[in-house]
Amino acid sequence: MKKIQLLYVANEITDEQGLSQQELSFFIQVENLAFAKQVDIVWAGEDDVWQILPARYHSSSESNQEYWNALTSILPAADKTLPGNIQFAVRYRVSGEEYWDNHDGLNYHSQANSIEQLPDPLPWLNIGLNKNLDNKQEFVPVKFVINRPLNVKSVSVHWTTDDWATANITPCHLKVSPALEGDENPIQDSIQDTVQIWQGLLNIGDAFRLQYCICCEADDQLFWDNNHGQNYSASRKPLNILILNLHCYQEENQDDKFSQIAKAIDELCVDIVCLQEVAENWNEAQGDWQSNSAKIINDRLRSPYHLHTDWSHLGFDRYREGVAIMSKYPFLKHDSRYVSNSNDPYNIHARKVVMAQIAVPCIGLINCFSSHLSWWKDGFSEQFANLRAWADANHNWHVNATLLCGDFNIKAGSRGYKLVVESSDYEDQLLATESPHVFKKIFRERHMNWRRYLANDHRIDYIFMKKS
Repeated sequence: MKKIQLLYVANEITDEQGLSQQELSFFIQVENLAFAKQVDIVWAGEDDVWQILPARYHSSSESNQEYWNALTSILPAADKTLPGNIQFAVRYRVSGEEYWDNHDGLNYHSQANSIEQLPDPLPWLNIGLNKNLDNKQEFVPVKFVINRPLNVKSVSVHWTTDDWATANITPCHLKVSPALEGDENPIQDSIQDTVQIWQGLLNIGDAFRLQYCICCEADDQLFWDNNHGQNYSASRKPLNILILNLHCYQEENQDDKFSQIAKAIDELCVDIVCLQEVAENWNEAQGDWQSNSAKIINDRLRSPYHLHTDWSHLGFDRYREGVAIMSKYPFLKHDSRYVSNSNDPYNIHARKVVMAQIAVPCIGLINCFSSHLSWWKDGFSEQFANLRAWADANHNWHVNATLLCGDFNIKAGSRGYKLVVESSDYEDQLLATESPHVFKKIFRERHMNWRRYLANDHRIDYIFMKKS
């Protein structure tokens, strides 16, 4: 298989209200040889002036292949006409090596107002795929390139936003070549295009995730493309949650670190922050709000978050120590309670948890708990049982997710972690996203020796999500 291959090129000139514009679009496939790579289009118009157009990553395909695309729009200038017909080659630079697809040294040529390529045996290509949806986006455009010899009569998209509990069908329309617009009876043999462009628009409303497949009808046959059995998909920005133990004013250069934390929250676009060992001056158990570490961090954000905090016990003989939740989105309700058997503020194993119910755009209601539980020998089992019972009592059909977040003081694979796994109710979300194979072995298959997969995992901080 080639290291780089041109799949599709479109060279279109439009004229709207007397304003001409030329749009060049390229679609390329490369072998994923390393993470750091650069893909370019080296091209020239009829003026023979060579230019470089960088391509951008588009999506992944099977067999370690990636799709990249490049797009540019060109307006005429007083001293410069549109490029018109172009010649070009595609270049791939990775790991100190350089690979070309230049049509066997002849360069590719694309006439103005043409849509070409799709090498055999590739019958069609989903070039409109965009896996990232804007938060306010309600309509998703889809665009497919189909080889003309297939003689496709109709194209439809079968899609769902609820994991196929319900399904929708949206018909697509054939895009007319700019060269043929206004021609009521275009002659098929005179068309320069070797491919067809089919387009559609999916109305997904405020759904978080979209899945779809493509159906093509040609000469009494149906052809399906479901992305090699995985379906095509797109989703909103995932919920970003930060968990951090602030160490109760015990850090060096503490004030500077508060500023660093606030900067990280802004730069990482964190949605929800769960903090442990949040501290403020004891002040004879009355506290001192101005010294509260969660408040200080929140005040240093570009736009302060909604904040809920509460304290559990005396920390380091001089602080009210507790936990906090900060959210970009408003709280619908919030609460706090002890999950330990002791609520003695002079007992460091008196542990209080705070919770907040938050309406997250495109996701819905979530219940989030910020926790700092004791080590196994100091009461983890009873504290987790009480936390779980409280969380379950607040979980109903209105709530889309319940998240237990924080410092649980249980090493991955330990006795305490085993208790969570065997509850069959809450699952480790870092494993689900970063190590799906390990996640499946532990939480789905309950592999006999699942602990060995976590031998080098020394985490004690987690996001556990309720399975339902």
